[in-house]
Amino acid sequence: MERISKRKMPKFFVNKKQVENETINIIGGDVNHIKNVLRKKEKEKIEICIIGNEEKGIDTISEIEKIEENCIKCRILEYKVSETEGKIQVTIFQGLPKSDKMELVIQKSVELGVYEIYPTEMKRCIVKLKEQEANKKIARWQKISEVAAKQSGRNIIPQIKEKVNIKQVCNLVKDYDKLIVAYEEEKENSLKSELKSIKSKDKENIKIAILVGPEGGIDLEEIEELSKAGAVIVTLGKRILRTETAGLTTLSILMYHLECREQLDDKNI
Repeated sequence: MERISKRKMPKFFVNKKQVENETINIIGGDVNHIKNVLRKKEKEKIEICIIGNEEKGIDTISEIEKIEENCIKCRILEYKVSETEGKIQVTIFQGLPKSDKMELVIQKSVELGVYEIYPTEMKRCIVKLKEQEANKKIARWQKISEVAAKQSGRNIIPQIKEKVNIKQVCNLVKDYDKLIVAYEEEKENSLKSELKSIKSKDKENIKIAILVGPEGGIDLEEIEELSKAGAVIVTLGKRILRTETAGLTTLSILMYHLECREQLDDKNI
């Protein structure tokens, strides 16, 4: 098998059904992107991640064999091991924010390594999504997640789930090793102290959830409900962070201490 250049290549995702033996058929919007935006030609190489029922996709280096009007046929040259997905799965429950802030949260969270995101309706949310509008929004948000996953070299496309409310979040607490709620009125329990208890868990994979309120913050009754359900309430410091900043800050800290820091320790850095 020929040696493949290590230079960064554009990445695309395909469903397992689009693979026949060692041939991958790229369809949909990616066809136009490859032909007319990237201006790729036959014999050029691209990275393709095959998504199936498995937890993670299978990364390949593939060569473009034929460019058709509605399909690009590629031949798999090499399967490669991806190291972009760690042992920690982080879910974000994001209180619905105004304007296009949700798009920013999704894009940056995917780059940082989030596993999935739940749009969350809360008492102080200014934005209220009706069912039909929510479906359109989620479809758009899912596309933003896919684009960010391509750009950052992920080998999963983090899912944007159906919207939930606080009662539903409380029912999901048991599914996580810890559900962390960032709350500006909390003064004692820090994220640092919760990190210590998480790191002491002897588990191969850790599932953590972060809940962030909307612009108006989290209502006290909601905090009490979440705490009663088993969520932990933490402070992120002396300054009050915007809704689009709080989740990204918490996610960054978690990924550093539970994923990047572990890798650095293994290398004695």
